[in-house]
Amino acid sequence: MMEGNGIVWMSMRNNWMRLRAINSFQNAQTVGRGVLTAPQTSPPHGSLGQRALPLLAVAVLFFIGTVGASAESLLLSNAIVHTVSGETLTHGQVLINGNKIQAVGTNLTQSANKVVDLNGQHLYPGLIALDSALGLTEIEAVRSTRDMAEVGDYRPDVQSWIAVNPDSELLPVSRANGIAHAEPAPQGGVMGGLSGVIALDGWTTEQMTIKRPAAFHVYWPEMTLDTKPKEKFKDQSKYKSLEDQAKERTAKINALDDFFHEAHAYAKERDAIKKNGTPDPGINPPWEAMLPVVRGEIPIMVHAEEFRQIKAALRWAQTNQYKIVLVGGNEAWMAVDVLSSSKVPVIFENVFKQPTHDWDAYDVHFRTPELLRRAGVKVAFSEGADSFNAALTKNLPYSAAQAVAFGLPEEEAIKGMTLYPAQLLNMADRLGSIEPGKEATLFVADGSILDIRANVKQMWIAGKEVSLESRHTRLYEKYKNRPRTK
Repeated sequence: MMEGNGIVWMSMRNNWMRLRAINSFQNAQTVGRGVLTAPQTSPPHGSLGQRALPLLAVAVLFFIGTVGASAESLLLSNAIVHTVSGETLTHGQVLINGNKIQAVGTNLTQSANKVVDLNGQHLYPGLIALDSALGLTEIEAVRSTRDMAEVGDYRPDVQSWIAVNPDSELLPVSRANGIAHAEPAPQGGVMGGLSGVIALDGWTTEQMTIKRPAAFHVYWPEMTLDTKPKEKFKDQSKYKSLEDQAKERTAKINALDDFFHEAHAYAKERDAIKKNGTPDPGINPPWEAMLPVVRGEIPIMVHAEEFRQIKAALRWAQTNQYKIVLVGGNEAWMAVDVLSSSKVPVIFENVFKQPTHDWDAYDVHFRTPELLRRAGVKVAFSEGADSFNAALTKNLPYSAAQAVAFGLPEEEAIKGMTLYPAQLLNMADRLGSIEPGKEATLFVADGSILDIRANVKQMWIAGKEVSLESRHTRLYEKYKNRPRTK
């Protein structure tokens, strides 16, 4: 720490010397009635350099205090540690140093500034809510509080994290049930745009956003055809024959394909300009937003629910060698074989959704995660990104728990909310499990997080303990203390 402070002092000193040099140069160049005045040997009273010195001193003191605070170590002991990536430790210990996990074990010898005895409670890595509307909506019935989609079908340059509301009441509600990070997803059209990953703690969107962009969202065109006869339409001008509907469907898919081909051409042109120094015609924002997509740096989240949508999306990805993740997957249980052969992971959002057809089994969606797992398909859980489900993001553990009740192993359910989401977002080196070197984002529960009776007692995000107070707890305390009637 002293070495780091020494570096900062040297940097501050160099900045001060530069300020003095600039000030002297400006004094030397001052023109007074056509005559250059002589440079002053010291900064005049109230000059930039003199005013900057106290500010620099304050900044240095603040930095030293910050470094000292962040370097404090914390030992969490006597916990059931769900490492997720490895075995569960019955009498586990986790040593946190700053914002990182330093050590995990059952008999750690390192000392810590503070020790917390968790008395046999459960310690989990923070949950990750994929494909969410957290921060983008507040009250579904109030249009002015919904900012989840832009107009138009092709909006690749939309950046969802910019629209996140840090003061949303839904964020602390979700945090109180173990959710530490979320992926707010842009919606609508064919190309929704780019999503980022936010931590559910921070004063501004800049503080909260920890990865941008994280994924690109494509909403696969509808594949179903309306077989209703013309005379059944209230407005018969909207009637389209089956042939016309099929042509329209094909045109939408071709337009999607063409858009990606043009994005590839733009990427090649940008690479050629950088390599050969050819004239630059300028940046095109929509194509520029596609660069990390066509270069394979971020995954393509393809939203598809119906069986034919899923098959068409998988065929498109295989043909073009795109790395995709299936989102939604209402009828993924019908496409288990093709999903398995394609090795495409699924973000399943329909555990508690009613079966599509009246001939489907009542538990078809309860069993889907286990059916996919048996076929070798990686399954992550989500509550969905529509406005209504934003308030229900806190129920993420209970969707996973329902799948456990219908065959999914408990370890896989936990991974589906922690490690697998981190892997899909290319953040597994930072989040998703309790391992040395990873970010210290953890929470303590007085029971299994899959048990609806369990309560989250403490949470740390990047080594900082965060409040679990929410609108729910405030209202509970308010009405718990209401005077009783006589």
